[in-house]
Amino acid sequence: MDYPCVLHCNFHSSSSTIASKSNSRCLQTNTPFKFLRHKISIRLPQRKYLRHTRKGSVRMTVSAVSSIETREKESKNENNEERQSKNSGGNKVNLKLRLAHQVEYGEHVAILGSAKEFGSWRNKVMMDWTENGWVCTMELSNNEEPIEYKFVIVGNDKERLTWENGDNRTLKFPENGSFNVVCKWDKTNEQVELLPWDQEEVEAEKSGNGAVVSAALEEGVKKSAFVGQWQGKDASFVRSNDRTNEEKNINWDTSGLEGISLKLVEGDRSARNWWRKLEVVRELVAENIENGNRSEALTYSAVYLKWINTGQIPCSEDGGHHRPNKHAEISRLIFREIERISSRKDTSLQEILVIRKIHPCLPSFKAEFTAPVPLTRIRDIAHRNDIPHDLKQEIKHTIQNKLHRCAGPEDLISTEAMLARITKNPGEYNEAFVEQFKIFHRELKDFFNAGSLEEQLESIRDSLDQSSAPLSQFLESKKVLDNMDGSGNISDLMKVIQSLNNLRQDIAKGLQSGLRNDAPDAAIAMRQKWRLSEVGLEDYAFVLLSRFLNALEAMGGAHWLVENVEQKNVSSWNDALGALVIGINQLGLSGWKPEECKAIGNEILAWKERGLLDAEGGENGARIWGLRLKATLDRARRLTEEYSEALLNIFPEKVQILGKALGIPENAVRTFTEAEIRAGVIFQVSKLCTVLLKAVRNVLGSQGWDILVPGDASGTLVQVESIVPGSIPSSVTGPIILVVNRADGDEEVTAAGANIAGVILMQELPHLSHLGVRARQEKVVFVTCEDEEKVADIKTLYGKFVRLEASSGGVSLAETSAKSNNGNIPLENQSNTSSSKSTSSVTVKNSDENQVVVSTEGVILLENVDTRISGAKAAACGRLASLAAASDKVNNEQGVPASFNVPNGAVLPFGSMETALEQNGSIETYKSLIQTIETAEIDGELDKLCNELQKLISSLSPPSKTIESLSKIFPEKNTRLIVRSSANVEDLAGMSAAGLYDSIPNVSLSNPIVFNQAVARVWASLYTRRAVLSRRAAGVAQSEAVMAVLVQEMLSPEFSFVLHTVSPTDKNQNLVESEIAPGLGETLASGTRGTPWRLSSGKFDGAVQTLAFANFSEEMVVRGGGPADGEVVRLTVDYSKKALTVDSVFRQQLGQRLGAVGFFLEQKFGCAQDVEGCLVGEDVFIVQTRPQPE
Repeated sequence: MDYPCVLHCNFHSSSSTIASKSNSRCLQTNTPFKFLRHKISIRLPQRKYLRHTRKGSVRMTVSAVSSIETREKESKNENNEERQSKNSGGNKVNLKLRLAHQVEYGEHVAILGSAKEFGSWRNKVMMDWTENGWVCTMELSNNEEPIEYKFVIVGNDKERLTWENGDNRTLKFPENGSFNVVCKWDKTNEQVELLPWDQEEVEAEKSGNGAVVSAALEEGVKKSAFVGQWQGKDASFVRSNDRTNEEKNINWDTSGLEGISLKLVEGDRSARNWWRKLEVVRELVAENIENGNRSEALTYSAVYLKWINTGQIPCSEDGGHHRPNKHAEISRLIFREIERISSRKDTSLQEILVIRKIHPCLPSFKAEFTAPVPLTRIRDIAHRNDIPHDLKQEIKHTIQNKLHRCAGPEDLISTEAMLARITKNPGEYNEAFVEQFKIFHRELKDFFNAGSLEEQLESIRDSLDQSSAPLSQFLESKKVLDNMDGSGNISDLMKVIQSLNNLRQDIAKGLQSGLRNDAPDAAIAMRQKWRLSEVGLEDYAFVLLSRFLNALEAMGGAHWLVENVEQKNVSSWNDALGALVIGINQLGLSGWKPEECKAIGNEILAWKERGLLDAEGGENGARIWGLRLKATLDRARRLTEEYSEALLNIFPEKVQILGKALGIPENAVRTFTEAEIRAGVIFQVSKLCTVLLKAVRNVLGSQGWDILVPGDASGTLVQVESIVPGSIPSSVTGPIILVVNRADGDEEVTAAGANIAGVILMQELPHLSHLGVRARQEKVVFVTCEDEEKVADIKTLYGKFVRLEASSGGVSLAETSAKSNNGNIPLENQSNTSSSKSTSSVTVKNSDENQVVVSTEGVILLENVDTRISGAKAAACGRLASLAAASDKVNNEQGVPASFNVPNGAVLPFGSMETALEQNGSIETYKSLIQTIETAEIDGELDKLCNELQKLISSLSPPSKTIESLSKIFPEKNTRLIVRSSANVEDLAGMSAAGLYDSIPNVSLSNPIVFNQAVARVWASLYTRRAVLSRRAAGVAQSEAVMAVLVQEMLSPEFSFVLHTVSPTDKNQNLVESEIAPGLGETLASGTRGTPWRLSSGKFDGAVQTLAFANFSEEMVVRGGGPADGEVVRLTVDYSKKALTVDSVFRQQLGQRLGAVGFFLEQKFGCAQDVEGCLVGEDVFIVQTRPQPE
């Protein structure tokens, strides 16, 4: 007989947070607490050992939620474990621990204890997240000594540990047995009950209303996923129509609600039963298909339906009488609408994700369920004469009458509990009765679309157009793997993973055609089965990838992968890379950036096939292999981050609003989005990327840092989302080091705060993005970090005074003393790169050369411009045009030509905008606004004035004679042009203003309206908020800023580049460093997430070294056949087809060519240069050069 036993745990009330590994042990002799040891003697059930493993081993069970197949797997594992525990022996103890506690998103829970299986107080034993708490399963060796242990919360940084209050927990085990322990965080006086292996769920779920539905099902009944995720009220078996499961008291809170959320909550208040709630959803979706509220309606509907299906929103009878066919008909209408939305061209990726959450929550509308009297088998069962009268009454009133009056999710819960009851003791009830009830149970599962994955797939077998071989192959391989009971190796897993991928691709292809308007009901019902099968396969992919990761870690994980590279055996990476390709393909099949998923998959397969060479183009083969693979893995990880960010942007706010209004438990609200992320394929793909990236970085010896601006800086470490004015807390004084989550590349550091001494950006950024150039100009130490472990270390220093050191030797960030670092002296003295900082203004009229001259000419040829009439940028382009001819005759010491071309161009000089203002009578208004904006307050007034100025200027057009003059310079009517800024306050040695003003590509004189608008936009960009604040920070009066417009022929390059003629990292004057991106150069300049190709070229020896491979997701191009509308086309890039990635000879030759051009321009301009250009065919074009910031 089994005896429940009570374990008393006594704790102190103190709490402590420990932030270092060295302090994480809880032994009495080296801990800040004084612990009391309590040895206890308890009577435990004598159960046989579950499974034999080597002594001291720990077996962790991955547990997930919101996944049909995951739930089934857990159920099957539990049944297997129970059967084995009854049939095996040994002096082992099987322990299942659950901590009924939830933490903030990103945090985890672990155990530390005295036993080896508990980590010996040194190694954290991580627990697995579920909606009901944190769990892990262990197999423990028998030990007469009691085990001491505690739970800890592991922070986002993976290092900071928060211990639960009080003393150590103590546990002593008998010789063998299998037990559950449920603990609560910080509950010092509460009794902790040790339960037999199969009783924990019974005790956890018990309520006082009749027979408990959530009892653990016996061996003969497999708990469905639907029941497994049920969190609602336990149903009771009743013998009359006097229902005991009345609707719980709900207080609908509509305060603060409006629009869709208000309509939904008010609808729920009026809709007590399931079909009425489904009707609320149908109306909500149908009414918002064609307006801007569609995404909001879909999101609220998905959350609402999920809570209904899990019982958190109860359904109850309202006195009406509607058979299940009513529900089926409404479900069909909802399904039709969301399928049509999925096929629309204007449907967003986020909407696709949300719709996939709705599908599993809808009941089936097969013909048997839309019939006038569906599910009649239960009526026959309830009237059988071979079962006891009381049982007959319970079936009739609990299931039959309820189902036929007012069906709801609770009916499946009751039916499954009844099945468990009548099959508990074989032979107790008539075999024919039991068999009929089992059939009814399957029919009801089919109605609720709660069947297993195998059942869902078998339901579509006959509808497959071609051979069902992929289906049979998958089911057979899955069966083989299931029979291995967890003992399968990686190759066994890969067979099932590959067969799943093949099958899901076939099903997804069949769903691509969309739903026809005239589709018959039977076709729509079958399409639902296909859709649910496809969704179910995605769920099972989560399970398989989880098992694959466990198997990979068991082999040694990243460390094992690195060892194989050292032995030049990269074939050992094939399974991991293959699993990643399939995992990413699952995301694409789910509608998340399918083109991006395909490109990443193609790249990984190409690198996998290419393997590791001894050398590539004179460079170390292992290093090139690692750099190439790292670029693609970084891209894959970025894909997973964007997916998670999408869910975090979609759900939390709406879940919070709806949860509060409907009285949903706080824990369910708080964990909703985390459950969706953790239980999805995206979670496993992200984990696999992390393992592979860790291994690749180890191969490369990379620390995960990239330096844009070297130097040393000290200050308080402050975390912000982005670099914008007002983002820095006003409470922070003195110099600061800014940790920035995101950047778009157009920010200006000092505009956000004059006390910013350094920046750590948590994403990749091209060195010559606008932000990177401005940071060098402002002499702010600037680094990026992409390594998760380094990011975790950084987070532990938030709010502390630190020193940031960045040089060619690496990056160091450490806590330091504010006093010893002169934290109170001016910022410029806090950084060794800031010694040349000056608070004096930048003078734009300090010489005759820089004196602004207003030209009376409407258009000036590029070769005739100078700085005084058109700005430094246009003047540099004019000089480049004259140097282009001379470059044809120049070769470097290795004989590499330095030749380049410059696109044809002309300039609308200074004064053109003012002339246009005078012509339309707006010049006085303009002058008044300029005068006012000089002293405008940043908060409120400045934005208003900037908007007024831009609106005024955007309405201007250049004179018609200007268009005529340009037509003579560009005689081809359809010539594509780019309209660029050339202000007197950019491209200066002391003020680059990189990217501060607009450039408009892809316009043509054949469309004068679009061309004129482009010119006006460039003029107006002189008065964006960012531009005004930038000049104000530099001490430049707004009235002194003037704008010329540079018009050049638009190029369509394969690659664009930026050259640094002196290394920005270590100031090496013997190297030219290149950053190269596919397509137009705006990808580099704008700070698009990703990395460019980076090459280092020796000025004197011609040696080329590859520093990084590109992984931008998109390239910007101009299609010759498209409209000249000022827009560009974005195309997904597949780097396995880009010569610069796959052809080492081309890479070497291009690196040498760019090195020669950069060195030539540096010599001609007399100082280090930042050079922008592109490659069109075999020709190098230079479009801009400016002095490189020192």
